[in-house]
Amino acid sequence: MKKVIFYEKAGSAETAEQKSMLAAAGYAIETRDLVGEQWTPPSLRGYFAERPVFEWFDPQAPQILSGEIDPKRPNPQEALVMLSVNPSLINGPLVKINGQFGSGLQGEELRDFLDIHARGGKPASDRQPPTTWGEDAWSGD
Repeated sequence: MKKVIFYEKAGSAETAEQKSMLAAAGYAIETRDLVGEQWTPPSLRGYFAERPVFEWFDPQAPQILSGEIDPKRPNPQEALVMLSVNPSLINGPLVKINGQFGSGLQGEELRDFLDIHARGGKPASDRQPPTTWGEDAWSGD
């Protein structure tokens, strides 16, 4: 059975649908606590790939809602430090499947992500993998 590591925030209602899609696609889901993980800037970077920096931040995080943090201000390195120090700011879920990483995958993007993996990493001929997916040099976990 294929395995996915799924980092979620406890109590997040949105992740139930995503986990159902993964289970229906035949994945064994290893759920981990996104906020409780010990993140570093390098360990986070692959999950965000080419997403704009402001998308790395959870728009529902209290510091974002209050205006204390403007997710459009930090550069990538500043954002990675902020997110690793305070993982509650991360826009999740974060997923890792066969050395590929994704963040905030929802709806059609998650279906595309699963489709790519069902094809052994090859996209359908008319579609290319989104640049919002990162890759790791190894396929552990």
